[in-house]
Formats: sequence, structure tokens, C-alpha cells
Amino acid sequence: MRLIINGEPQTTAATTLSQLLIALEYEGEWLATAVNGELVPREDRDDHALNDNDRIEILTPMQGG
Repeated sequence: MRLIINGEPQTTAATTLSQLLIALEYEGEWLATAVNGELVPREDRDDHALNDNDRIEILTPMQGG
């Protein structure tokens, strides 16, 4: 499946948002995710199906100042 992840085209076998996060080695409770501009809460990621050409945004907190 072809996706746009954080602005970069990528190909993946993941079919759900949670599978994609695992494949990309994102972990932790502090992630924010959006698919096609719509926020996807953590509890909905297992059931959120991905489609070809979806735009995925994955945000992680940054430390520093």
C-alpha cells in the first residue's frame, strides 16, 4: 500500500494505523496521529483501516527549549 507519511511517500504492508506505527517503530503513549487531516485517538488506532494514498501524520513530543 502506498501512503504519504509525514509528507514522504512510503510503501507498507500495514493495513491499520496501529500496524503502521509498529512497522515504523513508533512507540509510547505520547504520539499524536492523524489520517487525512482527521485526528485518530490512541484507542481507535487498532480499528482504523488505511487506504492507498492516505496521508498520515505522526507527531512526537520534542524536548529542549
